[in-house]
Amino acid sequence: MAGFNDAPLIQNLAVPAVCLLIAFLSYFSQYLFHNSTLEPGPPSTHESVVFNTLLLCLWYTYFKAVTVDPGRYDFTDRVIEAEGSWCKKCNAPKPLRAHHCRHCGRCIPKMDHHCPWTRNCVSMTTFPHFLRFLVFANMSLWMLGTLLWQRFYSLWEARHMPAYLGPTIEALVGLALTSLICFFTTLALGIMLISTLKSWIFNCTMIEGWELDRHEAVLDRAGRDWWDITGPDGETFRFEKVEFPYDIGFFSNMAQGMGTPNVLLWFFPLAGNPSVSRDNKGSGWTWEENGFNRIEGMWPPPDPEKLRRAARPWPAARRNYGAELRDANLGPEERKKAFRERQEQDERRKKTLLAELEEVDGFDMMNDDGDDIDDLYDQDSHDSAEWANSDGERLRDFGVDEDAEDADAADPGAPNDDDVPLGELLRRRKVLHKDDLS
Repeated sequence: MAGFNDAPLIQNLAVPAVCLLIAFLSYFSQYLFHNSTLEPGPPSTHESVVFNTLLLCLWYTYFKAVTVDPGRYDFTDRVIEAEGSWCKKCNAPKPLRAHHCRHCGRCIPKMDHHCPWTRNCVSMTTFPHFLRFLVFANMSLWMLGTLLWQRFYSLWEARHMPAYLGPTIEALVGLALTSLICFFTTLALGIMLISTLKSWIFNCTMIEGWELDRHEAVLDRAGRDWWDITGPDGETFRFEKVEFPYDIGFFSNMAQGMGTPNVLLWFFPLAGNPSVSRDNKGSGWTWEENGFNRIEGMWPPPDPEKLRRAARPWPAARRNYGAELRDANLGPEERKKAFRERQEQDERRKKTLLAELEEVDGFDMMNDDGDDIDDLYDQDSHDSAEWANSDGERLRDFGVDEDAEDADAADPGAPNDDDVPLGELLRRRKVLHKDDLS
């Protein structure tokens, strides 16, 4: 998948190419079987009905996977909080399990990845159609493979017969070409189906699987389940092992992914899909957790490398939105006092920055054993914008806009308003004040 979403040729020709591939394997093969001298002759009526029924399901599910909206969040004017963080690109709260897709240009609920072959995100709303498409595509390929195998077996049985009594050269070339394309397509879609079924059963998207691999890599390098990190601001952050919280049992996982506990509708081509609630809670906004972590809301686990990079800018230039919000209703004398306090804090931060430039020990993020957290991380990641898994994939390869991904809060269980614009915080304060009066 890495790099496919960024190739302009694939972006423009992906869907027509898939349609052309389906048409070739579906209808050229049937033309070959009915209008050539290949034994055992044309498929039976039963085989033709089954094959073409699978093709109809395949076409429809692919159409739905391409055209169904991947979901969007509509925030009302009175929204105060949404569980999750703040999206810098949408300028709105980003609910849990949502990511900003750089291709769709918005936050996608339960984003799995942006599929280059459907030019659409595989998300909470499109996952059922995408899975059904893969199922019917593989079933159609298996049926086609069976029909092709029958022709090859007949050729093997007649291998001692004179060549002029066998099929024509054109029929043999068509059979070989169709078989090769069928084999490689079956291999690719089979791998895709297995990975999608794994995501479905464990309720873990591709992006979350990537985050889980990154988390385990940091823990493996540290050799322990937790340690304390001291940042440049002097605050202590505890990095600890986090269990994946959304695996709530295989049946519940599958029912959640398909939007219904009715097993009969899971693979019914005309079945629908889950939708995002419009009341800022419920489906697409909140997610049930399995309770394995000490508190809820600890996913995704914080990234020490991202915290290290986020701490590097000039400390005095970082705005303290919380302090500005608290000072909004102060009197003149109180504002002067608060201003002087901020000046003193800036002076202390400048000294800290000078200590860093002079490479004074104790500034870098350290664990409780005195080891630099950088040494616990993949050294190759220092030259790149993001950690890569064993397949060389980064978040952007799944379609995620990395610029919109915020650094994780120091306390995963606490709300993070650092990136929320001051105007939004003031609006929330006014709404809360009005609610208190009413």
